[in-house]
Amino acid sequence: MNLSHIHHVLTEAKKITNHTDYVIIGSLTALGLKADPPDEMVRSIDVDMYPKDDPGRAGEIAALIGQGSPFEDEYGYYVDAASPDLPTLPDGWEDRFVIHDFGDVRALFLELNDAAISKYARGEIRDRVWIQEGLKAKLLSMPTIDYRLRETAFLDEMEEKSVKQRIFEDKKLLNLDQET
Repeated sequence: MNLSHIHHVLTEAKKITNHTDYVIIGSLTALGLKADPPDEMVRSIDVDMYPKDDPGRAGEIAALIGQGSPFEDEYGYYVDAASPDLPTLPDGWEDRFVIHDFGDVRALFLELNDAAISKYARGEIRDRVWIQEGLKAKLLSMPTIDYRLRETAFLDEMEEKSVKQRIFEDKKLLNLDQET
């Protein structure tokens, strides 16, 4: 995926909702960077998003240009409905968006270290690869992740323990112990 794909999706979403600002969460937040992210960070074909001022309409967008839609059949990518309540994120995440203004629509990308917290919470293999590639490329910062971890309200104690264990494993794997 690339920024032109994001612009295309947001333009189509605007036709559906008439909104212009969309929050992008998930793997494709890496497209908000000025630098080119590793391929492993932008492999996804689904854009996890919602209209900033009307998150409840994300499902309406996904119904028309989501998985299994004619839009996906034609273009090979699609929208996955997201919500501001979906990811586990640190306090202040809404103040750290990386904004890309396309003129007719704006993408508000979740800041990468905030996205990493959410990915650690989900803990899927593809999330771990995304984080590890971001750390290797120095697009993510383990000290920042550690700091924001303290500002994160977890669903429960088990989720918090799992996140801390995954971070510990990545520090060892990537030899990042000296950075904390």
